[in-house]
Formats: sequence, structure tokens, C-alpha cells
Amino acid sequence: MKYLIFLFSFLINISGYSQKNIPEEIEIIEVGEVSGEDYEVPFVVIERAPVYKGCAENLDNSELKKCMSENITKHVLKKFNINVAKGLGLPDGNVRILAMFKVNKEGEVTEINVRGPHPDLEKEAFKAINSLPKFEKPGFQKGKAVIVPYALPIVFKVDNSLYLSEKEKKKLQNKKELP
Repeated sequence: MKYLIFLFSFLINISGYSQKNIPEEIEIIEVGEVSGEDYEVPFVVIERAPVYKGCAENLDNSELKKCMSENITKHVLKKFNINVAKGLGLPDGNVRILAMFKVNKEGEVTEINVRGPHPDLEKEAFKAINSLPKFEKPGFQKGKAVIVPYALPIVFKVDNSLYLSEKEKKKLQNKKELP
């Protein structure tokens, strides 16, 4: 039996804690039945989201997705050491790191891929994602366990003035006072 699946890119906003932002254009493709192969279903259209540790299995799918997103975000925020950004020479302002991974048919986090403005930040994001616990249950589509890709942007603000010594701060203040 054939069915339709929506494929599109998605990102969550770290302050929004969800992957519900849907782009205006959606590409629809026809795919075959879910078989025993390594079949992937995007998080936004999965019939039954993976069950993250601490999320109740009896939640409806939208609540389960929300619980999963919130808990992944909390875990990564807790494990990501923002002080790694100190002294990397990054410009002041928002820094965005995109972490993508998959929850496999056994509920394990696999295929972590991280892109960011500096290798040290990528390593730190990889470490935080890699520390996610095994999911209690994988995602399900058409009653079968499937692989679920997930994207998580990690966004934070760099303010280099916080890292300056008192001597460097005084120098900057003196320069600002000069005409």
C-alpha cells in the first residue's frame, strides 16, 4: 500500500522548544510501504514519535513530540558548555550551531552531524548530543519501528566584553572617550 509523505527542511528555535514551524512550500513525494529496511520518517510527520526518557507513553503524538523536543533541548542546554566560546575570537552577536541526528529503530541516537562557526563549538555540540540517553521507544510509522531524523539548532549570544580582563575593559573605555 502506498502513501504520501511530506519532506521538507525544518529547524526549531531554541527558545520555541518545538519543531512545528512548517515552511510555506512542501514537496510531496510518493513512497512505498514501510518495510524491514532502514526506513526514515521526518519528525514532523511521524505517526508515533520516539519516546524520550521521562515522557509518558500514553501522550497523544503531538504532546509526545513536544515532550521529546523540550527534553532534548533541556538536556543539550545542560550539557553544552557555553564557556567553550570564550577566547575563540568569534564576533559579538548570535552564534548558531546546527546539530542533526537520527533516532534509530532501537531508540539510540546515531549519525550525529554538527555544523558551527568553530571546530571547538562543533565538538562541544557533538558531545552534548552524544550524551542523550537511549529513547524508551523508537518512532513508529504504519506500526513498524523506523529511523527518525531530528534537527536542533543551538543558538546563543557571544559578548566578548564579558571575557575581557579589567585592564582590557579600561582600555576600551578610554578609546570610547577619545574623539
